[in-house]
Amino acid sequence: MARSAELVDFRRKSPTLGRNVVDQAETQVRGASLARASAAMAVATATSRVSGLLAKVLLVAVLGLGVVNDSYTVANTLPTVVNELLLGGVLTSIAVPLLVRAQQRGPQEGTEYARWMITMGGVLLLVATTAAVVAAPLLTELYLGPDTRANAALTTAFAYLLLPGIVCYGLSALLQAILNVRGVFGTPAWAPVVNNLVVITTVVVYALVPGEISTHPVRMGEPKLLVLGVGTALGIAAQTLVMVVSLRRSGFRYRWRWGWDRRLSEFGGLAGWVVLYTLVSQVGMVVITRVTGQGTPGSVATFNYAWLLSQVPYGVLGVSLLTALMPRISKAAAAEDTSAFVSDLALGTRMSSVLLMPISALLVVAGGPLAVAFFSLGASDVAAADRLGYALAAAAAGVVPFAITMLQLRAFYAMRDARTPTWINVIMVVVRSALCYLVLATADPRDLVVGVSAAMSASFVVGAVAGQIWLHCRVGRLRTRSTLLAIGRSLAATALGCACSTTAVAVVRGAFGPLGPAADAWTSLVIHTVVVLGVSFAALALFRAPELKPAVSRIARIVRR
Repeated sequence: MARSAELVDFRRKSPTLGRNVVDQAETQVRGASLARASAAMAVATATSRVSGLLAKVLLVAVLGLGVVNDSYTVANTLPTVVNELLLGGVLTSIAVPLLVRAQQRGPQEGTEYARWMITMGGVLLLVATTAAVVAAPLLTELYLGPDTRANAALTTAFAYLLLPGIVCYGLSALLQAILNVRGVFGTPAWAPVVNNLVVITTVVVYALVPGEISTHPVRMGEPKLLVLGVGTALGIAAQTLVMVVSLRRSGFRYRWRWGWDRRLSEFGGLAGWVVLYTLVSQVGMVVITRVTGQGTPGSVATFNYAWLLSQVPYGVLGVSLLTALMPRISKAAAAEDTSAFVSDLALGTRMSSVLLMPISALLVVAGGPLAVAFFSLGASDVAAADRLGYALAAAAAGVVPFAITMLQLRAFYAMRDARTPTWINVIMVVVRSALCYLVLATADPRDLVVGVSAAMSASFVVGAVAGQIWLHCRVGRLRTRSTLLAIGRSLAATALGCACSTTAVAVVRGAFGPLGPAADAWTSLVIHTVVVLGVSFAALALFRAPELKPAVSRIARIVRR
C-alpha cells in the first residue's frame, strides 16, 4: 500500500513530467522494494550456488567426465523428471497464485488451503514414487535409448537408490510455495545449502571408501555405489526437513485435510495444462539426453554440468527477483490492476536483462578457462574440461532470454492462464529438438554437446519473442520500447566489457609468454571476471541505467555499514 501511495503521489505532484521520467521514478520505487525483498535470498542463493559448484567439482574430480558420471547424472535427473511431471511443475507455476488468492480471503482460508495441498500432494507423491521405483528400468531405457554410450545397467542401479527422492523433491517445492506466500523467503533459499553440504560429505566418503564401481557387470551392493546413491538421496531429504522446521516456526500447524475441495476444479483446470507443459518439456529432455548420449563418453554429464553452471547467475539473481516479484504480480492480476501488472512485469524484464547480461557474457568469454580451472582435476583431464567450457559458453548465451521467458510464463499463470505457456513451450521444444537432430546429423561426436547447448539457447530466444507477442495480445502495451532500450544498453555495455577483457588477456599472454594449462586458465579467468564485470557495470552506470540504481543503492548502504 505504501508503494502504491508513493507512486500515486508522485504522479499527482508531477503532472507535467514526461512518461520516461515517470517510468524512471516507478522503476526506482518498485526496484528498491524488490531489492530489499530479494537481498537475503540473493545472498543465500549465492551461497547455495557456490556450495553446489564445489559439490560438482568434487564429483568430477572423483568420477571424471566419463561413463560412470553419465550414468549417475541421468539417474539423478529421473526423480526430478517424475516429480515435475506429477507435481513439481504445478507447484512452482500455479501454487503461489492460488495460495495468494486463498490468503486474500483470510488467514484461516489460506491455512486450510495449504493443508489440503500438502495432504493431496503428499499422497500423490507417495503413489508416484512407488510406481517410479518399479518402472526404473523402463525410465532408463526411455531416456538413454538404444544408441547411447552410457551404461544402462549402472544407470538403473543408481535410479533404484535415487527415485525415492521424488517425495522430498515434491514436498520441497510445495513447502517453498507455502513459505513464500507467508512472507518467508530466506529459509527456502538457504535449504539447498544443506543439501549441497550432505552431497559434499558423500563425495568425500566415496573417495575414502576403497574399491571401484563395477560397470561390467554392475553389482548393486558395491559400497561405493551405495554411498553415492544413498548419500545423494539423503541430501534432498535434509533440504526438505529444513523447510518443515521453518514452516512450523512460522506458526503453521499441519492437519490432515483430505477429501473433495471446491477449489479442486479450479486447481485441476490449471494443473492439467501445467502437466501437459511439463510433458512437453520432458519430451525435449528425452531428445536432448538421447542425442547427447550419442556423443563421446561423458557427453551427458558434460551437458548437465554446462547447463547447471550457466544457470548460476539466473539462480542467484533471476530466481531471487522472480520469487520476490511473483506475489506482487499475482496480487495485481487478482485485483485486475493492469497498470501495476504491466509495471512489475516490465521492471522484472529490464532488471533481468541489466543484472544478468554482464554475468552471462562473462561465462561466454571465460567458459573455457573456468572449466579448465575447476574441472580438470583428479579423474578428469584438460581436454574434457575444455569441451565443457565450450558447452558452457553456448549455454550461457541463453541465460537472459531464459530468464525473460520464465518471467513471462509466470505472468500468464498469475492471470490463471496455463494454456498459453504450454503452447509457448511447444514452440520452444519443437525448435530445440529440430536443432538437436540437425546437430546430430552434421556435427562430430566430440562437438555434439556444444551443439546441443547452443540449440537450448536458441530455443529460449524464440520463446522470449513468442511470449512478448502473446502478452501484448493479451494485456495490451507492455512498455516494450523501454524494455528494448534497457536490453540495448546492457548489450552495448557488455560488448565493451568483453572487448576490453579479450584485449587484456591477449596483452598478458604476449607479455608473459606461454603458460601451463592450469596457470593460463586461472590467469584468464581472473582477468575476464574483473574486466568484464567491472567495465560492463561501470558502463551501465555511465549510461544511467535506472534498473541498476536500486542494486547500487543497496550495495552502498551495505558498504556504509
